[in-house]
Amino acid sequence: MDLQIIECDFNNPLHRNKLIEITVAYMRDPMGGEEIMPEETKKNLAEGLANHPACFVVFAVNKGEYIGIATNFINFSTFKARPYFNVHDIAVLKEYRGKGVGKKLLSYIIEKGRERGYCKITLEVRDDNENAKLLYQSLGFKDTEPKMHFWTKII
Repeated sequence: MDLQIIECDFNNPLHRNKLIEITVAYMRDPMGGEEIMPEETKKNLAEGLANHPACFVVFAVNKGEYIGIATNFINFSTFKARPYFNVHDIAVLKEYRGKGVGKKLLSYIIEKGRERGYCKITLEVRDDNENAKLLYQSLGFKDTEPKMHFWTKII
């Protein structure tokens, strides 16, 4: 595999299209909830991320084919008084899973965080996603102490 990690250029129409395509594929996957992305969301996703002041998106590209994505947001730790990355979505097309693509995406994000002086990287993982948990653990991620829960309220 000739894998490269590149940062999304929201001014590039190809990047906007690939962002949508890979996110649609992720949503349709069992780990993404097997949902269909509404047309309205497809229409607004790239522009919304492009205009978000704290968005950082990277692609995994193999021989010109876009095969993975990590959508991240920059947050701020009040306890450390420094920024950090939150990995909101990380997705690799099904046929490329288990080949180190996710590890390369996360390694790039970790390195960017170090370069920028960020204090940490956070992410969520489904309890039943054993492969993702193993990947994250191999890169030094661990469950929080004390244990935390991710809650949500849809509005």
